[in-house]
Amino acid sequence: MRTILISGGLALLLSLFGTPFLIRALAKRGYGQIIRDDGPSSHHTKRGTPTMGGIIIIFASITSYLIAHLVSGNAITASAALVIGLVVSLGLIGFLDDWLKVSRKQSLGLSGKQKIFGQVSVAGVFAYLGLQFVDKNNLSPISTQLSIVRDTALNLGPILAIILVVLMVTATSNGVNLTDGLDGLATGASVLTFISFVLIGVWEFGESCAVNPSFNCYQVRDPLDIAVLAASFAGACTGFLWWNASPAKIFMGDTGSLALGGALAGMATMLRIELLLIPLGGLFVIITMSVIIQTLYFKVSGGKRVFRMAPLQHHFELMGWGEVTIVIRFWIIAGLGVALGLGLFYADWVAG
Repeated sequence: MRTILISGGLALLLSLFGTPFLIRALAKRGYGQIIRDDGPSSHHTKRGTPTMGGIIIIFASITSYLIAHLVSGNAITASAALVIGLVVSLGLIGFLDDWLKVSRKQSLGLSGKQKIFGQVSVAGVFAYLGLQFVDKNNLSPISTQLSIVRDTALNLGPILAIILVVLMVTATSNGVNLTDGLDGLATGASVLTFISFVLIGVWEFGESCAVNPSFNCYQVRDPLDIAVLAASFAGACTGFLWWNASPAKIFMGDTGSLALGGALAGMATMLRIELLLIPLGGLFVIITMSVIIQTLYFKVSGGKRVFRMAPLQHHFELMGWGEVTIVIRFWIIAGLGVALGLGLFYADWVAG
């Protein structure tokens, strides 16, 4: 527990006090946000706001995690190391996309195909390595069994397990990216989901088969260390949110959104709660579905739209809702999703 508190608290401080330095450095070099011309007109006032703020989130999270382990003397686990590798790799893809946008002074970075190829490649390597590194209890970081609130009896096998993880990572990283359209929206929702991972990781450790063998114990390799890592991301996002809240002084950019999405999917996979990520990250799912629905209906109906604009948050902007109102109400939705996910997790335990 001390390691969790150190990791989360230090990440909060690093992000809270480190972000202003990053803002000044980015502003000095003119690395400002490029706004799409086809977006809501109110967003044009945000043009030039420093972007690529995901750099500080990634730095604060990983640094605090490592320092917490240095202080506690605990070893870094394979599970956490793999998630960190996934986060850094996706962050680099996002950074390249952001860099191309600011250097070209237009909202065209990597193409959609290039970005998807990068995400799929990184996720594939992550999934493959996650099936390796078997410990003394014969547990690998990633299981080949389909998991909901824990591993089920359905064994997917290595190939299908890798495909599932690739789909999860790609969908979640893009989901967070789509949600990152209003000041503080994706950051605040991510904090709630990371906190749920802390709670689940601690619970799984206390009731793990290695610590407390029982008919209802959890077969998870490194739940407590994933909880430590989740605490560092929750703290880093909270500190960043201080500066990202409306009116934002900095945006996380694709650097942050792709990295956070990867962290969410990676941790859910390591904790054996793959499908539980649907309610825990419910807001990201809803916003992603709004884009899918809009796109499919537009093609089928010959140009008609379900929403005034997708992603969903922009639909409500065009309806006249204020940005802060949308963000707070969407945070409530995210919180309800987290509550539902935690309720399902605990209900499984009670039911035995």
